[in-house]
Formats: sequence, structure tokens, C-alpha cells
Amino acid sequence: MWHVAGPTGQPSARARERAWREALAAGDRTPPHLLRGDWSARSGYEQGRRLADMPGVTAVFAANDQMALGVLRALREAGRDVPGDVSLVGYDDIPEAESVWPPLTTVRQDFGEAGRRALELLVAQIEGRPRTGTLVALQPELVVRGSSGPPP
Repeated sequence: MWHVAGPTGQPSARARERAWREALAAGDRTPPHLLRGDWSARSGYEQGRRLADMPGVTAVFAANDQMALGVLRALREAGRDVPGDVSLVGYDDIPEAESVWPPLTTVRQDFGEAGRRALELLVAQIEGRPRTGTLVALQPELVVRGSSGPPP
């Protein structure tokens, strides 16, 4: 599985790249060369054009949905079928993800809950209250839609 990663300096991009590497290692797979974008659909499109020219590409994980949409366009323009030839997965579950064709398989994060927890911590800190309990990371959820399927 190829990865269109986000910008090097972004913590979320580094975390997603690390998870991609760990998932491949868990499956005894060697990661292919990493491609990098800037979170935009344009950068996903540019990297997608490179991927479309590589005959062995059967799966792509984009670090966000905007880049995944760019990859999707590039693959389709090159005549590559998604998901028949190439499975594609994005990250963030933006509203457009379910409206494109095929609908984008993606990883959903609960941004509302993350914001609520961050605000609670900030208010507690401003009010001088000690932090109680354990800070628990939010678990992302895989939303399977039409852009992914079994390998060809």
C-alpha cells in the first residue's frame, strides 16, 4: 500500500505516516517509497498522476480526504478503476467523501469531541483546577465506502 503523506512538519501527518508504517510492518510488508503532499487536492492529484503510471500500485492511503480526492481524479483520468484496479482510503471523513464517485472509504475522527475535550482542559487550566482522571485518546473509525475493495 502506497501512502500520500502530509507535510513533514505537521504532527498529524507524522502520526498518520507512523501508523501506515506500523500497519505494513505488522503485515510483514516493506513500505514503498513515500509520496508527500501539502493537504490539498492539487497535491494529491500530482502524486496520483505519479501513482497512476506505476503498474504495481493496487492500494493507496492518503493522509487526508482532500489529497485522496486528488488521487481519485488522477487515477480515473489515467483509466485506472477505483476500486477495481486500485483501492483508495482517505482520512478525516469530510462531507464530500460520501458524495464523490465512488464514495470515499475514509477514517473518521470525532472533531467535535476532540474540541470539547480540549476546551474542558483549557477552562480547567484557566480556572486553576487540577486535571483529574486520565486523558484518553479518541479512537478513529474506519468508514468503508465504495473506493476500497479486495486486491485485483
